[in-house]
Amino acid sequence: MKKIRVAVLMGGENSEREVSLMTGKEIIKYLNREKYEIVEINLPRNLKKINKTIDLALIALHGKGGEDGTIQGYLETMGIKYTGSGLLASAIGMNKKIFRDLMMVNKLVMPKLVIKAPCVVKPVNGGSSVGVMIVKSQNELEKAVNEAKKWDREVIIEEYVEGIEVSCGVLGNEVLPIIEIIPKNDFFDYESKYTRGMSDEICPARLSKEMTIMVQEETSKVFKIIGGKGYARADYIIKEDKIYLLEINTLPGLTPNSLLPKEAGAYGYSFSKMLDKIIKLALE
Repeated sequence: MKKIRVAVLMGGENSEREVSLMTGKEIIKYLNREKYEIVEINLPRNLKKINKTIDLALIALHGKGGEDGTIQGYLETMGIKYTGSGLLASAIGMNKKIFRDLMMVNKLVMPKLVIKAPCVVKPVNGGSSVGVMIVKSQNELEKAVNEAKKWDREVIIEEYVEGIEVSCGVLGNEVLPIIEIIPKNDFFDYESKYTRGMSDEICPARLSKEMTIMVQEETSKVFKIIGGKGYARADYIIKEDKIYLLEINTLPGLTPNSLLPKEAGAYGYSFSKMLDKIIKLALE
């Protein structure tokens, strides 16, 4: 049987380059060599390697240029199939203001927009919690805004909601088990996400059956609202039985320390089988 020629796109030129390289290397490690011919493409310098000889682009990029619809649009102009959501869904998921407006129209609860502490300051376009700061006193706000603006021209300021932090993934039409996150730092920041031992994760999360169903149903709803495809992961804070949606990741990390593979594992997928599923969904 002819092997599927899969190009793993990784790297990029943004703050998440190193995470992308970790994701790409993990994917290459676990792709089934009996099924796939693997082409490693480190962007942007090897952009010309993306050509019609490729059957599928497996996108291991994160952040600007990779998760915001840019590479998706490029691949569509080339007529090359790719993993994950399309151009529009990717752009919506990446832009926190547009995503927020769309969720508000659909009556989903998110932390309120505020101009005073305690609050969370975030770049509008960005991921992996880069540039995100929790502000506990008003005199720290200006510094936090300036820091966030190093990563994006626009900044969003939301109320700080303290509660149980959870994440829930989607793989095709399957909603995965919820994972509970207990970071060693103040919140699930870059260090907590990508440094082994800097956070504890419990999957399935320690939620009631009713709350579990509510979070999973909301995740499925969010995925459908943005027009998501393939796989994604939505993040939440639960406070006093109220669910606060934080964001959706249309290309969540697939590093050894990432949440989605752990959720998929709890559902019964090995890393290799999860990749098979992601590829199958992209080729459909």
